Parts: sequence; structure tokens; C-alpha cells
Amino acid sequence: MRDHFADLLKDEPRIDRVTARAKDPASFLKKAAALMDGRPKYSEPLSQIQDQIGARIITFYRADVDRLDGIIKSYFKPIEFRDRIPESEWEFGYFGRHYVLILPSDVKGDGIDKSTLPDFFELQVKTLFQHAWSEAEHDLGYKPGSAPLSPDEKRKLAYTSAQAWGADQMFDELFRTRREAND
Repeated sequence: MRDHFADLLKDEPRIDRVTARAKDPASFLKKAAALMDGRPKYSEPLSQIQDQIGARIITFYRADVDRLDGIIKSYFKPIEFRDRIPESEWEFGYFGRHYVLILPSDVKGDGIDKSTLPDFFELQVKTLFQHAWSEAEHDLGYKPGSAPLSPDEKRKLAYTSAQAWGADQMFDELFRTRREAND
């Protein structure tokens, strides 16, 4: 998957990196066991959990996220698409563009039992600051087994999210201004 996206984007500017991973089995089992209103959230976890395979494209600026959207949609038909943003403009937290896409047949290697592969995968497109913040937040505040964060620790995470959001805004504005000045 990583090589597939790296090849698709090889001529695109300002791609910091492309990563891909299979969901950790323990994480999958925990998600598959999730309950909603006292009942299993997933009746068919192997076909319903769409992030068993995940890929991430990390790019420099917010303008790049929008530019890459057209490229992604020219190669894939999104099953789901959403920009992940906090619910209120007064909140800071997780930001990123998420897609659920059909797993391309050309990434299903020879010798792999295709019946064991999921039909879908999740793709995230993030800026450098969105990626850095979400990785640190996941490590500090989200990992299973972690003690709950204190209110002060939650404020510190919110503060760093606001700073990352502001840095993204400023770099994107500078990029756009410089691009217009050079056109």
C-alpha cells in the first residue's frame, strides 16, 4: 500500500512521507468487542471495521491537502469521506482528512489469500503539524492502559493543538502568499 501511494504521488511536490500499516491485532480485537447501547457495535467485524489497513499521506500545507484530494479521487472512489475537526470552533483537538476507499486489486500481492484481505482501507491525509500533534496525543492520551488525563493535562493537550492549528494556518498563509507573489 505504501509503495502504491508513493508511486502515485512520486511527481507531486511537498509530500513529506507516505506510511501504511496493518491494524494491530489487539487493537482490532478491542474495537471488535466494542459495545453500543449494551450490544455489539459490529455484527461482522471483519467486514465492518474499515481501518484494518491504514495509509497516511503527510504533506506540508493545508493547500496541499486540498490539492491531493483531487488526485486521490481520480484514482479511487471514496466509500466515505470526511474532514475530522473538533465539533465546536471553541475546541481544538484532532484534525485530518479521512477516506474509506476500496482496496485496489493491484496491491493484493501474489501468494496472498485474497479472501483474508479486507475490502476497504482507511486513508488519512494530514499536514506535518496535524500529524505531529495526533501522534503525540495518541501516545500521551489515547493509548490503551494509560491512566486518564487530569483536567490540567487535557488543557495542555488542547493548548498544543491550538498551537499546531495556528502554525498550520500561518504556514499555509505564507505558502499561498509566496505562491501568488511568484505567479
